[in-house]
Amino acid sequence: PITGGPYKNIVANYGPADGPLIIIGAHYDSVSSYENDQLTYTPGADDNASGVAGLLELARLLQQQAPKTGVQLVAYASEEPPFFRSDEMGSAVHAASLERPVKLMIALEMIGYYDSTPGSQDYPSPAMSWLYPDRGDFIAVVGRMQDINAVRQVKAALLSSRDLSVYSMNAPGFIPGIDFSDHLNYWQYDIPAVMITDTAFYRNKQYHFPGDIADRLNYQKMAQVVDGVTTLLYNSK
Repeated sequence: PITGGPYKNIVANYGPADGPLIIIGAHYDSVSSYENDQLTYTPGADDNASGVAGLLELARLLQQQAPKTGVQLVAYASEEPPFFRSDEMGSAVHAASLERPVKLMIALEMIGYYDSTPGSQDYPSPAMSWLYPDRGDFIAVVGRMQDINAVRQVKAALLSSRDLSVYSMNAPGFIPGIDFSDHLNYWQYDIPAVMITDTAFYRNKQYHFPGDIADRLNYQKMAQVVDGVTTLLYNSK
């Protein structure tokens, strides 16, 4: 948890030094809260050590084989409250500092929790349960209505990963959950930006609680997500 500053984004670049970029980002802070007048820290295994682990594995793979397009990996500071939706978010600072054109931004926001129990998956609207599974055993790709092509591109890459169930959603920003991560800060610069997520509190009931621990994560599914993102990066021109 971030209790004071300053904190920094961590940025790594791969591939060509000029031309358009693909940005992959994940925030490295976890939430803290007061319970019974005591400051409580959340381990943050799913939110968002899972996303950071994915980012680190991408860094390892890209170091071994450079992509043909420019790729920037960013570990963001200060995504969690009280910074969320403020100019002090690490991703807000990063988006405002960009000098190269960006053709796609992907936020890795909680990619580690899966539950195949019937009824384990919730949605912002009850009507969505008619369109999407009631078991939380899939990864989701989420974006705005105008980013439908970006969502389709990312979904197709993830589907190339064996045995990974992938669902996607394009919806207006006012739908709860659509903008619940760092990708929202790139929209104001007209950058196609999407989120890869296990849907956070719509599935993981230990979201922002001390029970968000590493033993609850599915590391095989996390690896499959990274494989899909890697496929996208290496196939991008």
